Amino acid sequence: MHKRIIGFLALLFFSLQTIAQSAGKLYDHPSWSHQSNIYEVNLRQYSATGKIKDFQKHLTRLRQMGVDVLWFMPITPIGIEGRKMSPSELGSYYAVRNYKAVNEEFGTLADWKAMVKKAQSMGFKVITDWVANHSAQDNHWVRTNPEFYVKDSLGKFVSPFDWTDVYKLNYQHRRLRDSMIDAMRFWVKETGIDGFRCDVAEEVPEDFWRECIAELKKIKNVYMLAEAESPKLHQVGFDATYGWSLMGMMSDVYKGSKTVAQFDSLLQHNIHRFPEDAHRMFFTSNHDENSWNGTEFEKYGDAYKTFAVFTQTMYQSIPLIYNGQEGPNKKRLKFFVKDPIEWKEFKMAPFYKTLLQLRKKNPALSADASYERLKTSHDESVFSFIREKNGRKLLVVLNLSAKPAVFSIQDPRVNGKPYNVFLYTNESVSDKQNISLEPWGYIVYDYK
Repeated sequence: MHKRIIGFLALLFFSLQTIAQSAGKLYDHPSWSHQSNIYEVNLRQYSATGKIKDFQKHLTRLRQMGVDVLWFMPITPIGIEGRKMSPSELGSYYAVRNYKAVNEEFGTLADWKAMVKKAQSMGFKVITDWVANHSAQDNHWVRTNPEFYVKDSLGKFVSPFDWTDVYKLNYQHRRLRDSMIDAMRFWVKETGIDGFRCDVAEEVPEDFWRECIAELKKIKNVYMLAEAESPKLHQVGFDATYGWSLMGMMSDVYKGSKTVAQFDSLLQHNIHRFPEDAHRMFFTSNHDENSWNGTEFEKYGDAYKTFAVFTQTMYQSIPLIYNGQEGPNKKRLKFFVKDPIEWKEFKMAPFYKTLLQLRKKNPALSADASYERLKTSHDESVFSFIREKNGRKLLVVLNLSAKPAVFSIQDPRVNGKPYNVFLYTNESVSDKQNISLEPWGYIVYDYK
């Protein structure tokens, strides 16, 4: 009886896992997205002026580096009332005063349309940040439609979390839902953008997202990125979710507070937890991390490149680069005030170009290409995996420790003379030979 119960539970677990991985697929991802990447644009800090027109001057450079998708932080006007900083400061991008206008700080609607058109003509896709959970205190809805907002027992507007510059929206009201969808439809139809990154997406009702995405898909196959790490959001139409947990784990591995075994365990947990066709956005930095928690150099030290390689090559990944990482920018960019990136040189651009161009050319780095960790003779510090699709194969080897590693990869699939993408040469590789990696070293082999 005991064996039968164990067998039944194992079958039940497998069935639930299969359901979790396959359930909820409403739409096919945009055809361009599987081998794509995302570059986050903080217009305020991108140049001395912060203008859309000045950012546009960087398009050629970014395209040559291999950037595909431009994600712009909110470009809508920012509220003045209730700003956390003084009214003379620039305020939070995420306090939206008008959902159908461009912030004068960045330029005009005509500037935005021209930039989108130019970027798309060069092969970019453009998505913009969308704040559906809350609005600025001086958004016109506060006056014209106060019922659109959550109120406390005293009838006062409610600010979510400690975000005292905004009011929480109430999705129990049909007209709010219609108004929000109408505003999102405006940016797709009138300016031609290709999708949205949805701020704190898990704080907005799932049934709203299901309805909203269905309406947007009637216009074009928009790409929808949720700022959340929830499998359920894939089931209502989101293409991609954040890989926060792995970002935190990478930092912990670097600090020595977590092991490679724990790193792998979390990765496997996420693979089984999310739908098989899900896209996951992996990153070493973004606007929140940089401003509030530190640069990639503060968080990952000597391992900043190692973990960048991981984010660019992992299963299901649609990797993110935050503006300035190609510099590299080594400062925390201030959030509420002007603090431009100092574009002096682009020392990291060749590194990212190698990875981004490889993603474009090699189907083994498609988000849906197969993934398998390979056993090595030094698994306590070496993390090696293989990706395969359409007859192409890629081997990634990472030394996730502060000590040199000498090891063999115990799998005959590594045998051959693959191309070392960072050394620009073919090398003989065998499951019988030892490989040496310096502390936090990495190798990417392309089996062409």
